[in-house]
Amino acid sequence: MTKDIRVRFAPSPTGPLHIGGVRTALFNYLFAKKHNGTFVLRIEDTDQNRYVEGAEDYIKNALDWCAIPFDEGPGKDGGFGPYRQSERKHLYKTYADQLIENGHAYYAFDTAEALDAHRKDHEAKGKTFIYNWHNREKLTNSLSLSEQEIENRLNSGDSFVIRFKSPKDETLHLVDEIRGDIKIDTNILDDKILFKSDGMPTYHLANIVDDHLMKITHVIRGEEWLPSLALHVLLYRALGWEAPSFSHLPLILKPVGKGKLSKRDGDKMGFPVFPLQWTDPKTGDVSSGYKEEGYLPEAVINMLAFLGWNPGTEQELFTLEELINEFDLKRVNKAGAKFDPEKTKWFQQQHLQKIDNKLLSQLFNKILQDKNVSTSLPLEKIVETVKERATFVKDLWDLSRFYFISPSEYDEKAIKKAWKEETPNLMHELTRILHDITDFSADTISTIVKGWITGKEIGFGKIMMPLRIALVGSLQGPDLFEIASMIGKEETIRRIEDAIEKN
Repeated sequence: MTKDIRVRFAPSPTGPLHIGGVRTALFNYLFAKKHNGTFVLRIEDTDQNRYVEGAEDYIKNALDWCAIPFDEGPGKDGGFGPYRQSERKHLYKTYADQLIENGHAYYAFDTAEALDAHRKDHEAKGKTFIYNWHNREKLTNSLSLSEQEIENRLNSGDSFVIRFKSPKDETLHLVDEIRGDIKIDTNILDDKILFKSDGMPTYHLANIVDDHLMKITHVIRGEEWLPSLALHVLLYRALGWEAPSFSHLPLILKPVGKGKLSKRDGDKMGFPVFPLQWTDPKTGDVSSGYKEEGYLPEAVINMLAFLGWNPGTEQELFTLEELINEFDLKRVNKAGAKFDPEKTKWFQQQHLQKIDNKLLSQLFNKILQDKNVSTSLPLEKIVETVKERATFVKDLWDLSRFYFISPSEYDEKAIKKAWKEETPNLMHELTRILHDITDFSADTISTIVKGWITGKEIGFGKIMMPLRIALVGSLQGPDLFEIASMIGKEETIRRIEDAIEKN
């Protein structure tokens, strides 16, 4: 690629950023960084009726949390601003007028009532009303009216829109980097509105003008924009501009596989569909976010990358840097990608294992502080013994609480299985063995206790299972001798004596 790569992510600030939007931002980011390009954030806020307070900040914060920050955008001017469409509205009328002058667009004065009447008439005849080549010269527009009538209407302030004049009897040959060659018969296209009666552009015109002026080289966007591809390519042609490369990403589907993933699916099945928690400013309703649920941004990004893309190898775990190196639009699928909440948890669990024990112990210490637990025990070592069973940092507490709090209750099933008539006597004898150990390291405890068990010629389960119940409260947990070593000799013996007394 010879020219500087510039891509953009262009969300509307109408609410929280769905993970489908994050996936679109991610693929743009990966493509840009792979080719040493620029990732632009543009806020498409021309529809002020749908604008939601706080949504733009949410978008920026979400991208930052995901570690895919924009290079240019609101607050980061790279010379192509402003980056909010509402601040660019003075630009669009010029290009709408240009399209009228060169015959690629026209004024349409049809009233909403007149168009509704046409639709109903077509429906009554079993037809679909489409405003295009086959009827545009019969409707109320600058193609059917005289120059004097047009001038009179414009001067008198009649309401109008500007429509694109779709070509007739042409086969468009389009290229999508993901979907390949696409052929479109222009006769089926309608004459889309480019400029509204309120003086604002529609998405189609603003989008094309902004992409051109911001020198966007590659448009990577969701599949929902695929039906607009023909119009957008025709607009580039009509304005005499070189069109960018287009790629349309597959939909993210519900876990059941049918239909687009929605917030309702997350509510029903208990998983977030937003990167960060969102509080609706109007209703106060709170929607959960991946961050607040305890997910690592690395895990969320890894999960999203695999929704529609694959590296062509068996590797599934990727750092962001590895994703940048491996990413290729040619390996993005056409078919929709089914969202799998359990697979998302798997990515989370795998990435948690990669965190350095020192950092993980610091995160765990915050949990202990919140629970008013103070300890001198070696947190790094404790984390190391339990983290392989953890999915979230918050899981570390339930997996290791026995290090800090002596069991007050014992698992009934475990007691029935392991606590026999001879157990109290064996446990008393074990406390005497432990009392005489001077080097209370895990290795030494293991050697002496196992030697004693072997010497008595009894099954290991008769000692090890009751001992685990005494120290942990159940038959779960890491290496018993590591536990004993960390809580110390006195606490180990005290717990065994408690278990004898209570069982």
